[in-house]
Amino acid sequence: MYKVKTLNNISDSCLEILNEKDYEVSDSIKNPDAIFVRASDMHGYPFNKELKCIGRAGIGVNTIPLDECSEKGIAVFNTPGGNANGVKELFLFGISMAGRDIFNAMKWVYSYDDSEGPVEARMEKIKKQFAGPEYEGKTLGVIGTGNVGSAVANIALSLGMHVYGYDPYLSVDAAWHVSRHVNRVDNLDELLKRSDFITLHVPLKSDTRHLINRESIAKMKDGVRIINYARDAVVDEDAIIEALNSGKVAKYVADFPTRRLIETENVILTPHLGGTTYESEANCARMAAQEINEYLRYGNIRNSVNLPNVTLERSGKARICVIHKNLPGVLAQITAVLSDDGINIENMTNKSLGEYAYSLFDVNSDVDEHNTLRLNEVRGMIRVRVIQWEK
Repeated sequence: MYKVKTLNNISDSCLEILNEKDYEVSDSIKNPDAIFVRASDMHGYPFNKELKCIGRAGIGVNTIPLDECSEKGIAVFNTPGGNANGVKELFLFGISMAGRDIFNAMKWVYSYDDSEGPVEARMEKIKKQFAGPEYEGKTLGVIGTGNVGSAVANIALSLGMHVYGYDPYLSVDAAWHVSRHVNRVDNLDELLKRSDFITLHVPLKSDTRHLINRESIAKMKDGVRIINYARDAVVDEDAIIEALNSGKVAKYVADFPTRRLIETENVILTPHLGGTTYESEANCARMAAQEINEYLRYGNIRNSVNLPNVTLERSGKARICVIHKNLPGVLAQITAVLSDDGINIENMTNKSLGEYAYSLFDVNSDVDEHNTLRLNEVRGMIRVRVIQWEK
């Protein structure tokens, strides 16, 4: 039985996969085989030597020490697309708030003083101050057209907007989801100069940190309206506040409140609600559970952010799962060890991601401790795990 520790409240949908027969799931488990996390910061977390994987029920993994996990042979999974519909629907709120001044209009209503006369009469005299642009006929720039960005781009087309998309990392699979009516640009500057509204849907990485900064804002139209449901640090906070104060940016809608943003005019903030729907939380939990199950029981890796995705159809009597450095000659050394020990490889596969690689070997004989000790002596070896198929 595998042990799975939960660090946050996780939707019960995960228990459809992590059943009582094969798994013990609890927030009090010691020495788990897997950790299920949603929002906890795991930097500095004491990883036990039995820990094999971490399932993140969501997309962002900046709270997980990926380099440390890779060095210790811990696979980290996330759930791309699991909350895409929830974020897409929040975008509809965001673009509405980025247009007309609905936020201050609502504040006016709920703080109205009857001493100024009946609200029904007074509102007709002041409502013009909350006017703003319609988005039909305007241009939306979508930065990042993956699972969420492609959905946002497509729905913006149905709102009558002209849509430009920029994503230098767009995969073939994601490209299929983007309407042919979206204008794809290879140069971010082209999107910036054309857009009346800009929406961000990129992960936080070294090359996307402060993607929106003083220089990029200077290339935008005066009065541009920016929506950020990606990550806080994709936007340089100093730069966006300066641009709001000068009027260069008319509105900034974001899902990441800070005290400085709360105190800045023309900022609309929500408390990280992007994927907070019943359906999104259930989808992400179920998806992460499937990834954990595939890895623990079969050694298959799907949607890993620190190791290559590798799957192999089951064959033989046992499977040897090997995480190792991506170095010349490692595979030859592994196969030599197995051959010397009289273990025949029935099927195998191998992929690399940067400096790390993952290999699966299905063999038609049992694998014992002596065999794994010899494999661990191979240069660049990080972790060896053996799965004996149930008879």
